[in-house]
Amino acid sequence: MTAFSPLVVWQDVECGGYRADMGLWRELAAAADGPVLEVGAGTGRVALELARAGHDVTALDCEPALLEALSARARAAGLTVATAVADAGEFALGRHFALVIVPMQTIQLLPERAGLLAATHRQLEPGGLLAVAITAALEDFGALEGQLPDPDLGAVADWRFASQPTAVRALAAATRIERVRRSFAPDGSVIEEDDAIELVHVTAPQLEAEGRAAGFSALPARSIPATAEHVGSEVVALRA
Repeated sequence: MTAFSPLVVWQDVECGGYRADMGLWRELAAAADGPVLEVGAGTGRVALELARAGHDVTALDCEPALLEALSARARAAGLTVATAVADAGEFALGRHFALVIVPMQTIQLLPERAGLLAATHRQLEPGGLLAVAITAALEDFGALEGQLPDPDLGAVADWRFASQPTAVRALAAATRIERVRRSFAPDGSVIEEDDAIELVHVTAPQLEAEGRAAGFSALPARSIPATAEHVGSEVVALRA
């Protein structure tokens, strides 16, 4: 396992195969007709797709290892994607964008949203668009309450990886998603570790109100349908 970055491996295993939102990001990027910033870009699932379509893309993430993997993949594909290591709640990139996208509930991982909204408003061109994916509710389940969802699977060289969701728990102000991550080494040994994230509760009307307070105007929200493996999302659209 030491030959790989665990951050990169698990980002790819748990998020890399998701495609249901891609059509919307391509549509918004084409309509924006200008530079695009992706916040929480990870290893480049969306940023690389938009770069392939000919867009000027900047990828922002707080984890250098993820952006290093993104850059390596861009070079291998003959693409150009600028990267910025920065906190999503406070960034200044020295340029303006026609579109800022925040996919896959990234905003719900932040302890507060005011910083991201303020930073984004400063970075957008006049009339630019901020599009943020959120999920308002997840169905609770626990490991002892019936059949679990299928694990997310991946492989690197002779290693295999499985990320098994084990519980979704409603808390007072967030939803906690628990997983067991298993790494299967070439020699047959298994490394097992627990992981959990918490998605802060926010609704589309709430985020739209926060956007208006930060100087945005709200446009009609869009939706991304659920798939067999992933919940659906609402995409809040805010015009600078």
